Amino acid sequence: MKKFLKWTAIIVGSFVVVIIAALILIPMFVDVAKYKPMLESKVTEATGRPFSVGDDLNLSLFPWAGVSFSDLRLGNPAGFTEQDFIKVKSFEARVKLLPLLSKDVQIKRFVLNEPQIVLVKNKDGRANWEQPKTADKDASKEKTPATETTSDGRGIPLSALTAENISINNGSALWVDHTTDTRKEITDIGLILKDVSLNRPVNLKFSAQLDKKPLSLEGVVGPVGTGLKEGKIALDLSLKALKHLALRLKGKIENPIGSPGVDLDIELAEFSPRTLMSELGQEFPVATTDPAAISRLSLKTHVKADAKNVSLTNGNLVLDQSKLTFSASVAEFSKPNLKFDLDLDQINLDRYMPPKSEQPSKEKSSTPAKTAKKKTDYAPLRRLILDGALKIAKLTVNKAHIEDAVIQINAKDGIFNIDPLKLNMYQGNAAGKAVLNVAKDTPRSDVNMRLNNIQIGPLLKDVLEKDFLEGVTSADINLAMAGDDPEKIKKTLNGKGELQVNDGAIVGIDLSAMARNVGAAFGLAGKGEERPRTDFAELMAPFTIKNGVVNTPKTSLKSPFIRISAVGTADLVKETLDFRVDPQAVATIKGQGDTTKRSGVMVPVLVSGTFSAPKFRPDLSAATKQRIEKEIFESKEVKKILKKEELKPLEQKAKGLLKGVLGD
Repeated sequence: MKKFLKWTAIIVGSFVVVIIAALILIPMFVDVAKYKPMLESKVTEATGRPFSVGDDLNLSLFPWAGVSFSDLRLGNPAGFTEQDFIKVKSFEARVKLLPLLSKDVQIKRFVLNEPQIVLVKNKDGRANWEQPKTADKDASKEKTPATETTSDGRGIPLSALTAENISINNGSALWVDHTTDTRKEITDIGLILKDVSLNRPVNLKFSAQLDKKPLSLEGVVGPVGTGLKEGKIALDLSLKALKHLALRLKGKIENPIGSPGVDLDIELAEFSPRTLMSELGQEFPVATTDPAAISRLSLKTHVKADAKNVSLTNGNLVLDQSKLTFSASVAEFSKPNLKFDLDLDQINLDRYMPPKSEQPSKEKSSTPAKTAKKKTDYAPLRRLILDGALKIAKLTVNKAHIEDAVIQINAKDGIFNIDPLKLNMYQGNAAGKAVLNVAKDTPRSDVNMRLNNIQIGPLLKDVLEKDFLEGVTSADINLAMAGDDPEKIKKTLNGKGELQVNDGAIVGIDLSAMARNVGAAFGLAGKGEERPRTDFAELMAPFTIKNGVVNTPKTSLKSPFIRISAVGTADLVKETLDFRVDPQAVATIKGQGDTTKRSGVMVPVLVSGTFSAPKFRPDLSAATKQRIEKEIFESKEVKKILKKEELKPLEQKAKGLLKGVLGD
């Protein structure tokens, strides 16, 4: 037995010595360069691209399995003006051989010097990274299914991994797009990994120049471990780019091979997007009314995400002077289920609106170009499930100042419900709800709003830059509409409501003067320097809307010296006015309660024209009729005569005759 063990040990030892000797001697006696033409030919045949490698090609097998070469070139397929796809000046890798038998990878060196990759898209849209068709056909014949899993289906097929030095030196990447004449280049690419191990954190250092602007990534990754399918990899990385961006990522990458996900704190330090784009030589992609808008931006949040869900918590976003705290989540990306909770301290949306376009010339406006509007696809909105809340402490939109806005929105199957909608503005408040229905191709909307005690004067001055109405305003408004462009919406607008203004004034017009003094009120006599106005105690304006035409059956104004009623229409589609204003004199200042008819001729006012250029004119025929009736039938002499019963029919005939002559 002892002799058997002795001879067995001698045989095994001799076998090991022979193997080691072979590993040492083979590279010494085998001319690796002799096989270089065959290697180049095989690679060219497999890729469909020209391939070459320099004469400095070396191979070693013991104690380190190593390979090194220089001047490697993998060219582009035919049809590209750029010669090379990949170039490498030199490469060296050394791996300890015997530990590989036990899946223990020990790397001495892995060094890549001056690698270069050139990505090109031709004018015909063909890209150089696409495999040539001939190569695809040949490769498909030899393609066999393959998987890279361990025997237990978990992790990576390694028991250990160590590396003293992994580095990439002075690399570059060039992007050329001939379809848009775009050229971008990353140069001075450097990557250093030292003392790499699966069982301890790895220090990483990456640097590059993007369009001659510095880019760097530093931090710690790992330990990686061997259970990548179900494991977690810690990381703490800081990215700095273009002297302006500073991004920190701290957390974990989960299950990178099996079901990848992240659990990270993200912090983007404050920077100026406008300055960044300017230094890149690019125009800012969004035109804003305020050229200083979007000059400050920073972000902090926690992100937890996998292939099916994304959630953002503890979010803080700063945009210029606005601060937003937020949380949000999305699930089932094919039919997104979105939830959010946003709380904004202040924002002036007018700053971020596109600047007003220049008015078209008369020649252009007289012959407008007719272009078919692209049909909106509402299918994504129909798939969306939404549950969100938005609070804004201070909001400016269209120059209107709003406070304490609260909006709750829910959506499913293309029906969006906004309920409640609350806000405070101009010493009053507004509350309501709205529904947007995009279940069909033509969207439909319903809006119900209640306004309470809003100071209408300051609101009109801010929004319209007009000063024509003052007072405390309340209103009930119910509207329904269809369509997704302004013209269609106006044509389908229907609804009803009532507007009430108390303790106010109509500025710029004196209805009492119009009724009593036709010449002065309508510009036929001299005007005083003081701006005219009609003070009133109450203005009531009930209205209905049918297909874009607003009708008021009886708008009434109660003033200390005059009562006024108005009837007519405002066509929102044609933007035209057609109203008749009938005044009634009041000789006291009792207010709304006094309805006693007073003496004196009152001139009705006809309002016509357009929204932008309304016209006012006296109804002189009605005034003349009123005065003739007053002079004839209200004189003392006529009244005495008409007291007789037999003359009553004569009075009626006379009035009928005057009516026929003077008109209605």
